[in-house]
Amino acid sequence: MSDNPELLVGIEFAGTGAHPASWRRDDSRAEEIFTGGYWADLVGAADRAGADLAFLPDTFGETAAQGAVRGRLEAVGVAARLSAVTSRIGLIPTATVTHTEPFHVAKAIQSLDHTTRGRAGWQVAVSGGLEQAELFGRKAAQDEASLWSEADEATEVAQRLWDSWDDDAEIRDVATGRFVDREKLHYIDFAGEHFSVKGPSITPRSPQGRPPIAVSVDGERSLAFAAARADVVRISAPDVRAAAALADEVRTRAGERRPAVLLDVDVLLASENAVAAVDLARLDEWSGSEYRSNSVLHHGDPESLVNLLTELRGIDGVVLRPLALASTLELLTTRVIPALRPAPRPATTVRDLLGLTRPRSRYATTH
Repeated sequence: MSDNPELLVGIEFAGTGAHPASWRRDDSRAEEIFTGGYWADLVGAADRAGADLAFLPDTFGETAAQGAVRGRLEAVGVAARLSAVTSRIGLIPTATVTHTEPFHVAKAIQSLDHTTRGRAGWQVAVSGGLEQAELFGRKAAQDEASLWSEADEATEVAQRLWDSWDDDAEIRDVATGRFVDREKLHYIDFAGEHFSVKGPSITPRSPQGRPPIAVSVDGERSLAFAAARADVVRISAPDVRAAAALADEVRTRAGERRPAVLLDVDVLLASENAVAAVDLARLDEWSGSEYRSNSVLHHGDPESLVNLLTELRGIDGVVLRPLALASTLELLTTRVIPALRPAPRPATTVRDLLGLTRPRSRYATTH
């Protein structure tokens, strides 16, 4: 058993796995990735095993790797499907803000928070480059400063919309025919460089009030956003020592906010260390290039991964990114997670899991 039972364990569910050739494995279930059953089976298994968070990545672009899976389902939609087949795990889909309206994103995440009874989060992402801009045709490509400035505004708009209904705005007064107290719905009247949104939301305030914000740090702009906005910060680092140093920097810049810092770890598991090495070599041969991770890369048997995770210090948890999703997840759920903690944590909201209080609406009236 781990001597660090408070370590948060997240898993990223990306296609058939993070390795671009993972779909070529006989056990990849690649023929199912555009079905609801595939995601329900995998995330459901992680939920029952006691994983804390399920990250559902999304992007408007396609991977550049030759021979990789093409096409993807929309992450928030997948999370909505999963809300009916999970009971503990936090669902954190990626929703890109660059070519979408914050009103729609806010409503989608808020709806997910309702259907999961407080198990929703939102990973904020941006979409750079001309190719992705041309997919939409709404505006020109933006530089990094503009992308993250827009993301900051979009997040502010979303959080204001989440606050725009008081918790007791629904009165359902049959005698008078009033479903809501209109005085407890509030215009947000946001006007910024990128958005002008009057509000209020059309969705009642959700169980968490404000679903937690997550972001992956990959540069100075995203780091600044993380320090100012994020409740969950995903970092990449080549080793444990570098991860602890980057986590310290995030916390220093975030000040009193104290977000949870999770280290991304790319993982390929097999029954034995030697088998995992052969499996990785085969994937690399299929793809025509060596897999290069932007963070810690671990391949081996389940016990070797448990040893790595129990040695981690200076971070709040990990996001395990299986290179081959179906096969690695089976070992994560049967041999890794059970070794890290004696039993799944009780069902709770994501905010409670992160030690965050439920915020009061900034617009709430006192009468």
